[in-house]
Amino acid sequence: MKRLMIFLILLLLCGARLGAQNCQLGSIQQVSFMTYSGATVQTTGSIGVTCTSGTAYNIELSAGYSGSATNREMYCSNCTPQTLGYQLFSNASYTVNWGNTTLTDVSATGTGSNQNFTVYAQIPALESFYAGSNGSNYTDLVTVTIVCNSCTSISGNNQGLNVHLQQTAAGCGISASDLNFGNYAGKVVNALSTLQVGCSSGTSYHVGLSAGTATGATVTTRQLQNGTALLSYALYSNTGRTTNWGNTAATNWVSGTGTGVVQQLTVYGQLPAGQYVTPGSYTDTITASVTY
Repeated sequence: MKRLMIFLILLLLCGARLGAQNCQLGSIQQVSFMTYSGATVQTTGSIGVTCTSGTAYNIELSAGYSGSATNREMYCSNCTPQTLGYQLFSNASYTVNWGNTTLTDVSATGTGSNQNFTVYAQIPALESFYAGSNGSNYTDLVTVTIVCNSCTSISGNNQGLNVHLQQTAAGCGISASDLNFGNYAGKVVNALSTLQVGCSSGTSYHVGLSAGTATGATVTTRQLQNGTALLSYALYSNTGRTTNWGNTAATNWVSGTGTGVVQQLTVYGQLPAGQYVTPGSYTDTITASVTY
């Protein structure tokens, strides 16, 4: 009986080694952006894959027609400009690039059934401005490849993920850099930050800065926080630091007119003297918004 049991176990093990591992690339849902007007736009597509249970595989996305696997570009032959940058990510927070190398592709293990993978796509703010491109289509074709070192066959490889933008429109986009005061020891500390604003040529806009996240803060009494400790600071729109920068016309938001290129706006920050608080790291988050 013992010999028979050993023989059966060996037979099962041999059978497991001989099992073929296969992968099949299935349905692909295209990435479709509707309208882009300078502000960040996000959407999703999807890729279906079916692999033999236990099969390790990777999904790679090519760089497309132009650009790179980290900064891809859609193309429009009759648009100005002819290319528009976009990005593809593998996570819902749009932070992990999906590329075509072992460090940037997506890894998975087959279940024997279809597995669906979401492609998170984004056109970032402040891509090139396009006064003459209204209603024009931008497109790209990204090659989808399944990589499986142990597979005896991979079907449907090198299919395309279509990326499409229906139209551009007049509008604005905005981005910002951090403002860092450095060390504070009771004396006045000044610091600068820069906002980048891009609006279609001739578009009037207003840029506002929020009150921040501290409880009770206003656009004229902003507060840095370290737990329950507070450190007052101010944000101004002029070099003399006399004009407070708020988020309405009444609190001196900053206005301008788009030129079709990115414009730089300086934020002048100040920590007043005479504040003695608990040592530590103090932070705040200000929302910069553009109205047009």
